[in-house]
Amino acid sequence: MMRSTILSTATTAVFHTAVLFSLYLLFAGHNQPGGGFAGGLVAAAALVVRYVDGGSETVRSLVRIHPMTLLGSGLVLANVTGIGAWLFGGAFLESAKWQWDAPILGVVKTTSALFFDAGVYLVVVALVLMVLRTLGEEGEPS
Repeated sequence: MMRSTILSTATTAVFHTAVLFSLYLLFAGHNQPGGGFAGGLVAAAALVVRYVDGGSETVRSLVRIHPMTLLGSGLVLANVTGIGAWLFGGAFLESAKWQWDAPILGVVKTTSALFFDAGVYLVVVALVLMVLRTLGEEGEPS
């Protein structure tokens, strides 16, 4: 299969920016529009563009962790975040807020929603990776 020079150049230019934007959406999600699902979809779209450009092997070389590991990690992180509120006497998925003074960054604020969103982000990316791996596998001969 011959690769398109224009598509390869555009993919190289856009991929890292899209992944960085997906991380911005993940971290800004609890205060602004975005979050784990929106950030995961943007990261997944970047992976789909890489798949269109280079095929399944290109995507496999980008993400060396097996998608099932990412999926399980995301599910565990999201569930532990929800259950963690019970340990402190709150309701399931009740949000908590933390604030601390980091030496270089200054005052850093975060909520437990960030950890839940990170789990959702991993689940969305893992599901798309599984689809891309499945599409890239060769079928059995008829």
